[in-house]
Amino acid sequence: MKILDKYLLKKFLKTYVFAVFVIVLVILVIDYVEKNDDFIQKNAPTSEILLTYYANLAPYWANYISPLMIFISTVFFTAKLAAHSEIIAILTSGVSFRRLMFPYAMGALLIGLFSFVMVGWILPKANAKRIAFENQYINDTFFFSDRDFHMTVAPDTYVYFSTYNNQSKTAFDFTIEKFEGNELIEKLSARRAMWIDSLAKWRIYDYRIREIGIMKDELTIDRQYVDSTLSMYPTDFESSHGIQETFTINELNSQIDLLRSRGSEGIEPFLIERYQRYATPFAVLILSLMALIVSARKRRGGVGLQIAIGFVLAFTYILFYIMSKGIAESGNMNPLLAVWLPNIVFSVIATFMYFTVPR
Repeated sequence: MKILDKYLLKKFLKTYVFAVFVIVLVILVIDYVEKNDDFIQKNAPTSEILLTYYANLAPYWANYISPLMIFISTVFFTAKLAAHSEIIAILTSGVSFRRLMFPYAMGALLIGLFSFVMVGWILPKANAKRIAFENQYINDTFFFSDRDFHMTVAPDTYVYFSTYNNQSKTAFDFTIEKFEGNELIEKLSARRAMWIDSLAKWRIYDYRIREIGIMKDELTIDRQYVDSTLSMYPTDFESSHGIQETFTINELNSQIDLLRSRGSEGIEPFLIERYQRYATPFAVLILSLMALIVSARKRRGGVGLQIAIGFVLAFTYILFYIMSKGIAESGNMNPLLAVWLPNIVFSVIATFMYFTVPR
């Protein structure tokens, strides 16, 4: 690595880290002011506020705003280099613009790789602690309110219950139906089914089983209970607020496979979360190189215009992403396309802008 690469890479990383630190600090202050009343009302311990909530909220926001911050910080320090004629000096010394992009791409790849490792395996554990804190001290107590609930727990096997109490982990008017093709072959009916933590199983009370066939119609009644392992868990009926953010990549893939096996609705947030974890490193690379292209040209009047253009492009990217994500969550767009569409569009824009840069 040449001296020039080290110089630019150092400026790249220092400006990015400083920008993220300042913005995250502002976000945490605003968040504390907004939630302080909740902390007081619910007697949240100071140690948990600092070590459980804010210690895990800070890296969440640092990663979340990473693409935006890398764009803005790159525009800022590159525009200053251009204003001081350093970019012109580099290009006139024989360094091509393509070669100038190398330390920027290296810095973006380092940040993107670090972000991928964080969001894939480290942040989910931090998010689980943060969200548990929010559910206990900030959000209202969650009660599962759906009635006459149906769920697919295995191929051709369906569960129904009229109501569910997520405090006692008990389902009432509980049935399990097994089909063969379009024909019902077995039906279990029970007054209630309760989750037993020590066994990690559902205990079904006062049940009866009816087996139906061409040559038989048998009814088995048992007033005791039976323990059953179903592809259904109490977590399925708890608050789903941010739950997709608490899974590592491996756990997220397993959860998506489970939801698909059930034929469940609401799989889109999990798909979007998975695709977003792979798309973010590419977004960091694309936005950093676009920021270089935007800000490399020296302009009269200082760096204000370039920084303003950088802000407009950055927030356009975010708005584009939020809109496509919202459409995908409603089921009107493929989640993969929704996550990658901003990257694709801005890659095209960056490629076009690259050919307009003076050599």
